[in-house]
Amino acid sequence: MVVRMVVTETELLSRVADDRRHGRTIALANGCFDILHVGHVRYLEGAAHEADRLIVAVNDDASVRQLKGNGRPIVPAAARAEVIAAVRGVDYVVVFPELTVDRLLGVLKPDVHCKGTDYTPETVPERDAVRAYGGRVAIVGDPKDHSTRDLLARIGAGAPPSPGGKTG
Repeated sequence: MVVRMVVTETELLSRVADDRRHGRTIALANGCFDILHVGHVRYLEGAAHEADRLIVAVNDDASVRQLKGNGRPIVPAAARAEVIAAVRGVDYVVVFPELTVDRLLGVLKPDVHCKGTDYTPETVPERDAVRAYGGRVAIVGDPKDHSTRDLLARIGAGAPPSPGGKTG
């Protein structure tokens, strides 16, 4: 059964509890996802293979501004969440206000926390939070040669697409 939905944290907790009662494993991926690009899709596809259910936590607008600077996000959180919910393999999307998902990890305790290839298991900022409840970290996706920042710069410069569809 395909679930795919944007939910509140309270709704998410209930759905995760139900999934666990049915023996399903849970993965969590997170990010700003300001302008969806192929690197995001490959990251989420990789994360979806790590468990039965994939939760994607999307940074709210204020946290994106703190992380990425003035002028960001380009797309509001509700729209970013809806787009992420439409990606194959994503089951639940929740918008969160913090700069990291440490708190959400502690509340949800997913079996696996997925990060992109710009990290190693030792450099994942939330690794201690994951270890504290006995979860594992998975590095997923393709090499980090795509970024929204580079894509926006290319758009601003009126540059043509780069060879191979790379955004960076």
